[in-house]
Amino acid sequence: MDHEAIDNYCVETTQAEPDLLLELVEKTYTDMGYPNKLSGRTIGRTLKLLAKIHQPKNALEIGMFTGYSALSIAEGMPEDGKLICCETNPRAIEFAQKFFDLSPFGSKITPIFGPALDTIQTLEGPLDFVFIDADKRNYLNYYEAVVPLVRSGGLIIIDNSIWQGRVLSPVENSDIAVDAMNQRIAQDPRVENVHLHVRDGLNLVFKL
Repeated sequence: MDHEAIDNYCVETTQAEPDLLLELVEKTYTDMGYPNKLSGRTIGRTLKLLAKIHQPKNALEIGMFTGYSALSIAEGMPEDGKLICCETNPRAIEFAQKFFDLSPFGSKITPIFGPALDTIQTLEGPLDFVFIDADKRNYLNYYEAVVPLVRSGGLIIIDNSIWQGRVLSPVENSDIAVDAMNQRIAQDPRVENVHLHVRDGLNLVFKL
């Protein structure tokens, strides 16, 4: 099976994101380094759909980059929803804010500069919805930090949970951390989860 062709087929048969997000993608590729950090259509539309179903009032994103996933989540949130986004790259925040200002959903988003673990310590909760897509070495730390803040019935969504297959034979610190998080989630009595082979892996976690 041609997995790349299947991935492309899934993208092509998923409804397109708004034009502003398509422009964001184009400018990310021309103006920013590491554009492959973008979530992409299938993950972005999944986030939007989950937010639309779940209707979170208080959400958190760990790893905003240029704002694609943040705008996708905000698109699905209720009008009074608030999304806090953690990001350590000031240039990415400046880039994203320009698109937030142009979007009808951007007023829901508050970027916070600094290490996410520090930001999480300032949050009181409860959180309804958390999306984790940041440095992989801290994946388990991020998970453990947010679970106590997430309300019963809340969602935690973790991107890149297959980590390009490296979780099968973890060697580097990032490989080990992602695998450790996945193993922890599978055994964690506080949650239920399903680990999906979508794009680079998507671990969907429901707080009991």
